[in-house]
Amino acid sequence: MEKVGILGGTFNPPHIGHLIIANEVMSSNGLDEVWFMPNHEPPHKKRSDHVSSSDRADMLKLALKNHPGFKLELIELEREGPSFTYDTIRILKENYPQKQFYFIIGADMVEYLPKWHKIDKLLELITFIGVKRPFYNLQTPYPILYADVPEMGISSSMIRCRVKEGRTIRYLVPDAVRNYIKENQLYES
Repeated sequence: MEKVGILGGTFNPPHIGHLIIANEVMSSNGLDEVWFMPNHEPPHKKRSDHVSSSDRADMLKLALKNHPGFKLELIELEREGPSFTYDTIRILKENYPQKQFYFIIGADMVEYLPKWHKIDKLLELITFIGVKRPFYNLQTPYPILYADVPEMGISSSMIRCRVKEGRTIRYLVPDAVRNYIKENQLYES
């Protein structure tokens, strides 16, 4: 059975931290692929920017193009309203019964697991893989795997702020993503 990791998020914009997490988790857990799954509307936070879903998908395509094991999955981006992982995984398992899914989450989401929609039923469908993030704890009563990933203080919000301030984002995002942001004047004030 093919092992597929899913890395969800807003990816607004995607940055090298996302790529490093996916690569390290893929390698350390023997995953065949990692699917990057941008969400339309995360249930735990509201997006405050005006970057379109198509811009986020286009940036992810550019970020993923050089890794043969990285794929883009648009199931949540194409649905309206909040994206609940339980609903998404049920659909993915119906569409891909030959795949075993692993959901990759940062330590901030490990702490938040008790509040996830239908968490107990979700745990029957997938395995979580938790990765370290600065200032968060990986302790949880839920059965999850862990991946040792280099810790970086890079975030999409920090990148948006830097662009707004006219500061460089070179080496924080892939060059193709940086060029896309500049050409489309994303995140500028």
